[in-house]
Amino acid sequence: MSTTTQNPPRARRALPPLMQLTDAAAERLTRLYAKGEAGKLLRIGVNTKGCSGMSYDLSWVEAAGPGDETVSDRGVTVLVDRKATLFLIGTTMDYEVKGLSSGFTFTNPNEKGRCGCGESFHI
Repeated sequence: MSTTTQNPPRARRALPPLMQLTDAAAERLTRLYAKGEAGKLLRIGVNTKGCSGMSYDLSWVEAAGPGDETVSDRGVTVLVDRKATLFLIGTTMDYEVKGLSSGFTFTNPNEKGRCGCGESFHI
């Protein structure tokens, strides 16, 4: 007579959200969506370029494409190119104003380093 014991299934760890927005990023996007980019959505992707190998690519599109993931946070929707999702999991998008410049910035837990100018990163 043989007895078998079954281990209960292991609980799966929750995945971090694909992307989150700070209050500043959501406010800036809300203003952009209401004025100059009305009727469009921001698409976030990753391109191969720069001295570290990769850079963030932001573009305005009329509608989500078949290769886009939709991220809604703080009442704002952005699109993420499906090819970039593995590079962006857990990323926080912010909007910063520094001196004479302003723009969207990314805090990406997957980054292993950045180039000296800060324009590109590697994973």
